[in-house]
Amino acid sequence: MNTNITLRQLGFLVAVADTLNFSRAAEQCFVTQPTLSAGLKELEDRLGVVLAERTKRSVLLTPVGAVIAARARAVLLAAREIETLAATQAAPDTGDLRLGAIPTIGPYLIPRALPEIRRAFPGLRLLMREEMTEPLLDGLHHGRLDLILFALPFETSGIEIMELFEDGYHLAAPPGSFGPEPVRVSQLDGARLMLLERGHCLQRHALSAFPDHDIQQDESFSATSLSTLISMVSEGLGITLLPDLALDAGVLGGQNVAIAPLPDACPRKVVLAWRTTSARAELFRSLGDIFRRTRGLVRPPR
Repeated sequence: MNTNITLRQLGFLVAVADTLNFSRAAEQCFVTQPTLSAGLKELEDRLGVVLAERTKRSVLLTPVGAVIAARARAVLLAAREIETLAATQAAPDTGDLRLGAIPTIGPYLIPRALPEIRRAFPGLRLLMREEMTEPLLDGLHHGRLDLILFALPFETSGIEIMELFEDGYHLAAPPGSFGPEPVRVSQLDGARLMLLERGHCLQRHALSAFPDHDIQQDESFSATSLSTLISMVSEGLGITLLPDLALDAGVLGGQNVAIAPLPDACPRKVVLAWRTTSARAELFRSLGDIFRRTRGLVRPPR
């Protein structure tokens, strides 16, 4: 009988740690529940420790189980990267690529870049996912995602970052509030902005766009999407900031909103990021170049 720890057993442990449910963990691993339970028991016997406390109603990792599960994630990620490294030696620009992006970048940049990506890398299949920045970074670190698009400023560590471009802002206000000429930040001192709900990095970026001025969030309102914000502005309920990237992609959708540039606002930096250990870094840089070129195309009139 094989008494060595196997990647399969470690995968069972990580699935249990993720779900805290043997039935869902078995589904995640594409095995039956008895198979998963037996595999986890073999791992416990091999290690000589209890990894999970089981009852009829719940599963709870023991303290040592939680530590070992975290180490198991790293081992499984390293094993996947070994497989990727071997595969990319033969065909680095083919296969699946799991790309994550924040909602205020992905819908406005990726669709416009896809035609060139498909022409340049016909054997590459992009699997795209929209998430907030924290889940994106977590997914990247744990191997759920290969590549992510998000914006700085944001706390980052342990990843390779390629800066793509700066994304400025326009002020959006009810119709007739002002003309198309630029608005200076000093004109907004004391203003309260309607912004996206907390958790959206654009909410933080918008407030950090004016570091030396008294501009805060209107706490009586928050939105889950830019389209909701625009609708509220068009109804005369307040003002907001819209990123130039979204405006250039047509986010206004014909709604009656006054728009003015904000040349004094500090822009956010749109970046592409991947793990420093990734074997596909050269491909990722090529994709970053495509995203840069896409952003540099002639912008449609507003």
